[in-house]
Amino acid sequence: MTYDVVAVRALFPALGEGAAHFDGPGGSQTPTPVARAVHDTLVSAISNRGDVTVSERRAESVVAQARSAIADLLGADPRGVVFGRSATALTYDLSRALARTWAPGDEVIVTRLDHDSNIRPWVQAAESVGAVVKWADFEPDTGELHSDAVTSLITERTRLVATSAASNLIGTKPPVCKIARAVHEVGALHWVDGVHATAHASVDLDTLGVDFWTCSPYKFLGPHLGVVAASPELLETLRMDKLLPSSDAVPERFELGTLPYELLAGTTAAVEVLAGLDPSATGSRRDRVLASFEALDDHEHRLLARLEAGLGAMDRVTLWSRACKRTPTLLFTVDGMPAQDVRRALAEKGVNAPAGHFYALEASRHLGLGDDGGVRVGLAPYTDDTDIDRLLEALTELA
Repeated sequence: MTYDVVAVRALFPALGEGAAHFDGPGGSQTPTPVARAVHDTLVSAISNRGDVTVSERRAESVVAQARSAIADLLGADPRGVVFGRSATALTYDLSRALARTWAPGDEVIVTRLDHDSNIRPWVQAAESVGAVVKWADFEPDTGELHSDAVTSLITERTRLVATSAASNLIGTKPPVCKIARAVHEVGALHWVDGVHATAHASVDLDTLGVDFWTCSPYKFLGPHLGVVAASPELLETLRMDKLLPSSDAVPERFELGTLPYELLAGTTAAVEVLAGLDPSATGSRRDRVLASFEALDDHEHRLLARLEAGLGAMDRVTLWSRACKRTPTLLFTVDGMPAQDVRRALAEKGVNAPAGHFYALEASRHLGLGDDGGVRVGLAPYTDDTDIDRLLEALTELA
């Protein structure tokens, strides 16, 4: 297992501008192979999908390759990979389809740890049919969302449980497998927001036992679009509003309009880049993905240990990311300084570390940070020791 961060950084032209990027949780920088794939697709002869002309067949191939790439990334069935404008848009679309199967008095469970895109669509869908919404709380002191906080709410009337695989605000990784088992004991469905988690750890949907997994390629080196992965058999049971001539096949029945072929090509390229993070890895693309994420995990957590130790030694800095299992993502505040002022001061030093609640509004309020939130720093495949040094030095001057 090897990880050559110098070689990885050479793939990202944006790093040549000189900033230290800790803004990856909001969207990673783009490697050259991804940009090239987008460009090449846009300038090639490409048409609506079909099997007659070269351009039609090219479009079919781009879509099939993207489904296969995401399947290799997630350990999913490519026939159950759905593409859309964003994870938020897909969650809204599927929430309306699922709500048609609910009745008044049925129950939906959401958590205060989640991004609002995995809360509000379910709350609103439940309200539309008279279903009951139950809230699972995490521990503000530790940042932990224990399995019993969710499973204790499950009853025979539970129809869907929505949790995250990792908090985009504080990095907490809930016990997805335990929750999934409890959800399925009552015949309910488990929807998991994997947008933040997918960028940092290998995923195997069969092992996790979840029903739906969402992710966004632009969080893991790809272009801006969203993905939902589920079993094709489950998707067959759901009906969507669609145009009369549109395909009713799965997964196409969930993809409204013409797919963005250039973005799908970029997604395939992003998965290829991820699979190559460990250049010593061999075997299938899925094998290389697993090996590369193992190498990435070692790299990111070594840097995280340095960063966390440095921040923890600063008297005026409070860390809010304290869960035992979490992604390399930290939320902090500086005593006496609004988070946005810290953000601007760091930006003046060439350190990109955004501030706010990052749409995890319920989590920020539950932590006592209100709507202002804190400063979030997230590591990415291209983060190196010099980035950590620059952040710590800049904060030392502030705090």
